[in-house]
Amino acid sequence: MPEGHTLHRLAKLHHKRFAGGEVRVSSPQGRFADGAARLDGQVLTRAEAWGKHLLHHYDSGLIVHIHLGLYGKFTESPFPLGEPVGQVRMRLIGAGRTGDVFGTDLRGPTACEILLPPEVTALTDRLGPDPLRKDADPDRAWHRISRSQRPIGALLMDQKVLAGVGNVYRAEILFRHGISPDRPGTQLTYEEWQAIWSDLVDLMKVGVRRGVMVVVRPDDDHGAPSYAADRPRTYVYRRAGDPCRLCSTPVLHSVLEGRNLFWCPTCQPS
Repeated sequence: MPEGHTLHRLAKLHHKRFAGGEVRVSSPQGRFADGAARLDGQVLTRAEAWGKHLLHHYDSGLIVHIHLGLYGKFTESPFPLGEPVGQVRMRLIGAGRTGDVFGTDLRGPTACEILLPPEVTALTDRLGPDPLRKDADPDRAWHRISRSQRPIGALLMDQKVLAGVGNVYRAEILFRHGISPDRPGTQLTYEEWQAIWSDLVDLMKVGVRRGVMVVVRPDDDHGAPSYAADRPRTYVYRRAGDPCRLCSTPVLHSVLEGRNLFWCPTCQPS
């Protein structure tokens, strides 16, 4: 599932390409046909992300809420677009303020729906602070973490606690700070939480800027036999059984609340 930096990168791209101009909206697949008809010809005023949710705002007050889920994906194309390929839930074509016409096709999202402002407020009120948003308050997350007996490895993945962090950032941020994913939230110190938050802000901003996750410090990047070109270099994520980059202890794997978990028992003892 895409992590928060991917949605913020999409929001920036869509705002740049489509905001400020009328857009043509269609649903070749048909599952968003009614919604597309309500939006077609309106002005897209802005695009933003909150955690793993993408929001397209229109001048009528209507808002398209998109959650990519496991299989959703946007395909960006210059104009003219060819005939739709596959199950295109939503096709968007417009020029925005630049005058250059672009299009994007959305396939396979978990959600693609029209919401009104009060419904968007209800959605965002359910989400924790997003490290990539300027209005984020990390103390909101700390309030829940510091009172919870759940493992910190689970709390970081709970979108009601912290919005936008997924499996990769969860595993890597805990490794970078030497914290066991099994440590209860109540045992995390406020100083540790501040360091985690600050690191997440920096790492996720790099993800937005570069389009890939960069989580391994240059001095630690000595390569590993499990490295594959189709995934980012990591300290522990998807490296079960491989030697830790810092201490050579085999990286461990387990399942925590239904999600794969990776950590080094030596570098993350408690």
